[in-house]
Amino acid sequence: AMAAVGAYRCIECNEAAAELYRDYRRGVLRISICKSCQKPVDKYIEYDPVIILINAVLCKAQAYRHILFNTKINIHGKLCIFCLLCEAYIRWLQLQDSSQNTDPDDLIRYAKEWDFYRMFGIASLEQTSFFIGIFITLWWMTPEMLKRKSDFILLLKALLLSTYGKLLLIPAVIWEHDYTPLCLAFIKVFVLISNSQAIRVTLNLNRILPWFAIFFGLILENGVVCLFQKMGWDV
Repeated sequence: AMAAVGAYRCIECNEAAAELYRDYRRGVLRISICKSCQKPVDKYIEYDPVIILINAVLCKAQAYRHILFNTKINIHGKLCIFCLLCEAYIRWLQLQDSSQNTDPDDLIRYAKEWDFYRMFGIASLEQTSFFIGIFITLWWMTPEMLKRKSDFILLLKALLLSTYGKLLLIPAVIWEHDYTPLCLAFIKVFVLISNSQAIRVTLNLNRILPWFAIFFGLILENGVVCLFQKMGWDV
């Protein structure tokens, strides 16, 4: 539990902490108390992972700080790829639904497979432009927050983790019904809320600035969508 000063964060006040708990051996552990707020540095180290996940789904700042600062989760890249695959699959499925061609010819099957790869590439570019819009806005408005390369990497990891809500796209399609478009809209809103909380927790900002950055990120993302549409691509 010991680490360099600042390696951990108090989940309540976001102050740096050198340790999460102290091990007195023989199974005796004592959670460290934050010197700033006099509360446990990280109460979640005693919680079941399911409880932590539920708190993260509820977008609690304490759960986000625990995951981002006090754990060694390294699934950012894999989670990002899987979420993009989910989004590409949804778009590809909608594209196939709009097509009336049922010819089983091999050329048609290859074309459909290429459509999936194309949707994956488009989804990747849209998400990249969304993140770029967020980074540019935050760097312009709070340059002191993003001075070091490590700050950019931490924020990128936080944003990638906070897109976990896109995993709900698959159940929304499997249990398809008349309200599927509404479900997809709610999933989009949930992902944006998670992104906002991730930015707020990582940079210790107020609630307004993260949404301002997300707004500009969405503008840049929609600009990319319009560009693809002008090129005649179905997105």
